[in-house]
Amino acid sequence: MRQPREVVPIPGWNCGGSPASIGCSNEMKEKGMAPTTKSSLASALKQNRPFVSLEQQVYLSILRTASELSYAVDQYFRPFDITPSQYNVLRILRGVGADGLCRNEISERMVTATPDMSRLLDRMEKAGWVRRERAEDDRRQVSTYITKSGMELLETLETPTRDFVMRLFSGTRVSDLKAVLKVNDQIRTKLS
Repeated sequence: MRQPREVVPIPGWNCGGSPASIGCSNEMKEKGMAPTTKSSLASALKQNRPFVSLEQQVYLSILRTASELSYAVDQYFRPFDITPSQYNVLRILRGVGADGLCRNEISERMVTATPDMSRLLDRMEKAGWVRRERAEDDRRQVSTYITKSGMELLETLETPTRDFVMRLFSGTRVSDLKAVLKVNDQIRTKLS
């Protein structure tokens, strides 16, 4: 018969009332650390060891949250037979109005990088949501415009999409939302 393994406490980890928490708590007191419990991120990642640093935990949390948010948004748009990138393009083109934009200008304004904008626009043109025209004076210049069908799709999506986004953040304090914006701005500034 196998003998149960001894539970060895990890500093700063799972110190919340188990028999191992006594040893963990004493070790943490010696190091001046506050007892913590396993974070929801550690549980989601099935991680049994503490994060190397707070910065690593924040980094992984941002990546995991972005992944889960991306999945939820993909699932939201699926019944409308449109992708989040296509929706983003339609909003960009609606915003510029009759001027339209070339492929590279659309790419620069996208929320998430789209590796093959030409194919994305091809699919959208085939669906009837956008139209493309070559410039008379420079045949290399192709501008893309939103069509009436694209505008109608955006109008259909406007209210349900706003409600979807509101549900994602319901129960979150405005001050917390502003703090997330501030930190994200700081990160993007360092990356650019």
